[in-house]
Amino acid sequence: MIVQRFILIALCLFSLEGWAQDFPTKPIRLIVPFSAGGGNDAVARVIAQQLTTHLKQTVVVENRPGAGGAVGAESAARAAPDGYTLFLGGVGSLAVNPNLITKLPYDAIKDFEPIVLIASAPSVLVVFPDFAPENVQQLITLAKKEPGKFNYASNGNGSSAHLAAVMFTSMAGIDMVHVPYKGLAPALNDLLVGRIDLMFNSMVAILPQIQAGKLRALAVTGTHRSALLPEVPTLDESGLKGYQTGSWYGLLAPAGTPQEIVKKVHDATIEILALESVRKQLSSEGAEPIGGSSAAFAAHIQSEFERMKIVIRDGRIQME
Repeated sequence: MIVQRFILIALCLFSLEGWAQDFPTKPIRLIVPFSAGGGNDAVARVIAQQLTTHLKQTVVVENRPGAGGAVGAESAARAAPDGYTLFLGGVGSLAVNPNLITKLPYDAIKDFEPIVLIASAPSVLVVFPDFAPENVQQLITLAKKEPGKFNYASNGNGSSAHLAAVMFTSMAGIDMVHVPYKGLAPALNDLLVGRIDLMFNSMVAILPQIQAGKLRALAVTGTHRSALLPEVPTLDESGLKGYQTGSWYGLLAPAGTPQEIVKKVHDATIEILALESVRKQLSSEGAEPIGGSSAAFAAHIQSEFERMKIVIRDGRIQME
């Protein structure tokens, strides 16, 4: 009986290895946990198009928005671990939600196989063009004189935009009023007509409005200035030493996906990120290509998880 069981296991492993080597033999879906048109979607479509060429199978982007990325993440986590479902994860789905949502229907660490960190994108602090403070220090000075005078929008309580603003107010020692919206579009609409004073958002989503002169950028949230907005200082340069946050985009698979498949997708993505055309595409969206090993991406997720835990705790942020 023991011998028969050993033979059965050996045959299954042999079959799995052959199946993994043949991967892919059918189309692959790439789940994006947000609506079409945003930063996540833009990065996903660049990668999906190139993976289609490199893997010689169609990679289809599937937008599954809802609950700050939790709906799409759960869908990906529950998918068969066969390589035919990939997931574009980021700070919201993998670091914020696990620290903010009590009964999250997936485990950000245990339910996924990290493949590769694709890119990062700084956020931008933007204001209505007629907003009186001309720079970050003027804003901080005025906000300290009149606590609660200024307000800021976000695309939802606990969103990346909200957390970026919480970090800002905490480090600056100021009090501003948070106005959460159900999505980026309504928040942006009110900012564009001056009903809202300021907002943090991803470079990908907000850059067109800055370039059109409809919004004014006060600072970027990365560790260095953006090549797309070279005249705009970082918040670190603006006096908030050590301030750094933003979006990042990584490719993952459901836990249990064979390592041969993970490696094949990883290696193809690394080749893609080395292409000058892809780097230009991502850069034009405000995203900086990264790459690296699967282990490095796993460590990044863990680090971001711990960092967001502190921000959410210190900011006393709770789901409404």
